[in-house]
Amino acid sequence: MILSVIYSGYNDVVQNADSESRKMKRNDIDAFAQALAVEAGSLMVSERERAQLSYSYKRGTELVTSADLAVDQLISAKIKQKFPEHVILSEESSPDIGRAEDLSSPLWIIDPIDGTVNYAHGHNQSAVSIAYADDGNIEVGVVLNPFTNELFSAIRGKGALLNGKSIKVGQENNVERAIVATGFPYEKSGIKPMIKRVAAVLNQCADIRRLGSAALDICWVASGRLDAYYESLNLWDFAAAQLIASEAGARCGHFSEVPVGRNAQFYENDLLISNPSLYPKILTILEAAEHN
Repeated sequence: MILSVIYSGYNDVVQNADSESRKMKRNDIDAFAQALAVEAGSLMVSERERAQLSYSYKRGTELVTSADLAVDQLISAKIKQKFPEHVILSEESSPDIGRAEDLSSPLWIIDPIDGTVNYAHGHNQSAVSIAYADDGNIEVGVVLNPFTNELFSAIRGKGALLNGKSIKVGQENNVERAIVATGFPYEKSGIKPMIKRVAAVLNQCADIRRLGSAALDICWVASGRLDAYYESLNLWDFAAAQLIASEAGARCGHFSEVPVGRNAQFYENDLLISNPSLYPKILTILEAAEHN
């Protein structure tokens, strides 16, 4: 009996030590990610100021600039230098690493420039997005708009911050007053159901915003500037921002069924992120649009 009590106490000490070590690790990861985002953001700004960007298109429709590649290279090199055993999923240099949620190694999820079309056209709504995942959870998220000097960040379980100050989702509960954001793909074969959803939202909500950076749209939900956001994306578009929104009190889910066996944090189709009061109302609108 005494031995079992001692053993139990030892386990508690070990678990508490592991928990404390993990907490310290996440704090260190967060500090590293924020510093890296600031450095990458500075490169974003300087590359555009040079006005010598080169352009290409993935799959014929998705714009890629030389700055996307330069920022990707910077972020990836810094991560590999500090954490050589970690895996990197990045939109430009390593987009095809398999299903992210199945990886056993710590994982970085990177969008070097979210909102590339905005960036290339001189708009200031674009961002660096850096997320860190471990053991099936996204643990740290950082999104920086270097043109407005706004850095959104979150560590799982510790709340969301904007430039170091706590942020919370808005409190709007009247769907008729809701400002909802979305986006559209540059490949148009699946546009018809999207137009139906837009019509349904416009008919029942106050207005729609299409700002051109999913990561910032979701962070704007987190900070109460928008009431809801929906769209299908790639993981690098939303991984960091979704954690930030969740930590700010948003409800994060999907307006279609998540396939059995998929981790909802990593599932890319039909995202819906909103304050908790509006979530079921926006969900009903989007689901009804699918059947009209």
